[in-house]
Amino acid sequence: MDSIRIRGGKPLYGKIEISGAKNAALPLMVACLLTEETVTLSNLPHVADISTLINLLCQHGVKAHLNGNGCSSGRSVALAATDITSTEAPYDIVRKMRAGALVLGPLLARVGKAKVSLPGGCAIGTRPMNLHVDGLEAMGAEIHIEGGYMVAEAPNGLKGAEIRFDTVSVGATEDLLMAATLADGVTVLENAAREPEITDLVHLLRAMGAEIEGDGTDRLVVTGKKSLHGAEHRVMPDRIETGTYAIAAAIAGGRIELHNTDAELINAVLEVLEEAGVSIERTDDGLIVERDPATPIHGVDILTQPYPGYPTDMQAQIMALMSVADGAAMITENIFENRFMHVPELSRLGANINVHGRSAMVRGVPELVGAPVMATDLRASVSLVLAGLAAKGETVINRVYHLDRGYERLEEKLAACGADIERIQESA
Repeated sequence: MDSIRIRGGKPLYGKIEISGAKNAALPLMVACLLTEETVTLSNLPHVADISTLINLLCQHGVKAHLNGNGCSSGRSVALAATDITSTEAPYDIVRKMRAGALVLGPLLARVGKAKVSLPGGCAIGTRPMNLHVDGLEAMGAEIHIEGGYMVAEAPNGLKGAEIRFDTVSVGATEDLLMAATLADGVTVLENAAREPEITDLVHLLRAMGAEIEGDGTDRLVVTGKKSLHGAEHRVMPDRIETGTYAIAAAIAGGRIELHNTDAELINAVLEVLEEAGVSIERTDDGLIVERDPATPIHGVDILTQPYPGYPTDMQAQIMALMSVADGAAMITENIFENRFMHVPELSRLGANINVHGRSAMVRGVPELVGAPVMATDLRASVSLVLAGLAAKGETVINRVYHLDRGYERLEEKLAACGADIERIQESA
C-alpha cells in the first residue's frame, strides 16, 4: 500500500484552497434518499469516503452523476433516488465509514423499512447506535439487532416525537433530523449537536422543502412533510482541513494563506494557536497563518468538547504541534475513549508524551527526528504528516489509505508551499 515520505525542516510559504467538508458532504448526500427528485451538491471533496458513500447509495438504487475532478472549484454530484431498489446497507460498505449508518433514518422515513450494518470507520472508539435506535423507536419504528445488522420497520410510518439525547451526538442528530422531515407531526430534538455541518444539512433540507427551526442551537424543531423535492446546494468548507493546514504553518514555520474557508468555523482552534504564539489574520475568504521559524511555540492545555468547543478531530494535530512546544501541554480527550493511538508513533519521532486515561501530558522537545511510522486512523495519520514537516531528516508514513479517506491532494497542497513531501506508490 502507498506511503508518504517527508524530509522535514522546510518552512511553508504559499496559498492553499480549502476543499468542501467531508463531514458535511456525507449526510448531505444521504439526504437524497428523502426525495424522488434530484439533489445536486457542488464543492464536493475528492476523497475516499465520498466514493464509498456513492457506492452505498447506488446499492439503494440511487443514480449518481459526477462532474469535475476536484482540482480547483471542487466536484459536483447529482443524486436521484427516484426508486429505492434495496433497503439493505451491507457490511462490506458500511464497515469502511461510520457515516454509512446514516441511511437508517432516511430509509425508514421514505419506505418504512431498512436493514443497516452496524458502522465501522476509524478504530478510535465505540460509536454506539443506541441514540439512533432509541430516537427512531420513539418515532414509531420497530428495531432489533440481528447478525450485526439493525433491522428496522415503521409499519405505521414515523410519527413526530419529543426526543432528548442523553449525550451530544452528531450522527444521531443528523439521522433523526433527516427522518423527522418526513414524519407525521412535529419532532423536537433536545440536546442536539450544534456542529456547523448540521447547520449545513439544515440548509439543504430547507431547500428541499423541510420545515426546521433552531439550527445552530441544541433544540431543533421539525414539522414533517408528506414529501420533499430536489434542490441544489454547495457543501460548506472543511473546517478540519482548515485547522490542519493552519497547524502545518505553525509547526513548520512560514506563512500560509488559506482560501475558500471561514475562520469562524475554527475559532476554538485559532484561539489555541494564538495563545501558542502563532499569528492569525482573518480575511474575507479565509485566514493567514504565520510563524517565524525562530519564534518558539508555547505549550497550551487542550480539552476536546462538542462544538463550539475544541474539536476532537483536531486533537491529534494539536498534539503534534505541542510536541515541539517550549513547555508542556495537557491534552484531554472527552469525545472518543481510544483516540491516543497516534501517541506511540509520535514518540517514535522523539515526542515526549505520557498518557493517563483520557489525558496526555505532552512535554515539548527541542526537535523531532524522522523515522518510519504507521497511521492508525484518519486524523492520526495527518498528525504524523505534521510532525514529519518539523522533524529533522526523513519520515515515512505507512498505511496512508486512512489519510485518503478525508484529505484531498494533501501532498500536492503542501508541496506547493515548499514542503519536501511525496507519495510512494505501491509497486504492482
